[in-house]
Amino acid sequence: MKTLENRIPPPLVGLVCAIAMWGLARATPAFAMPSALRLALAAGCALLGIGIAVAGVAAFRRARTTVNPLKPESASELVTGGIYRITRNPMYLGMALVLLGWALFLSAPASLLGVVAFVAFIDRLQIRPEERAMLALFGESFRAYATRVRRWL
Repeated sequence: MKTLENRIPPPLVGLVCAIAMWGLARATPAFAMPSALRLALAAGCALLGIGIAVAGVAAFRRARTTVNPLKPESASELVTGGIYRITRNPMYLGMALVLLGWALFLSAPASLLGVVAFVAFIDRLQIRPEERAMLALFGESFRAYATRVRRWL
């Protein structure tokens, strides 16, 4: 598994999960929900996810540090303000919320497995290696930040 750490771009992981969720939704029973409610919940979740992810990218841009998740060791700044006061990983949280919105749109309980798979993959193969890199780069500052702010929420 270590060979997969920081190797696959998280948006690609999200896309693969979204496609798998669609396949699961087509192959399994749907959950009956009024269309208007389903669409409102799906859109709300997706828009919230996009907003959180964009806030994360904007904070990185303001700090003039890399947003490249495949090279966390090239970070030049430890970003702890803005959305990063609430979550250490707003971009990944945002993607997970978009996938949750997609699952709601698909209206198939089995499609939620895609959200679970995304979170598990990103947590193990993206976030943990990033955190090791942040600890190596920023030492006690990162350790203190990590004790104050949760990884996801």
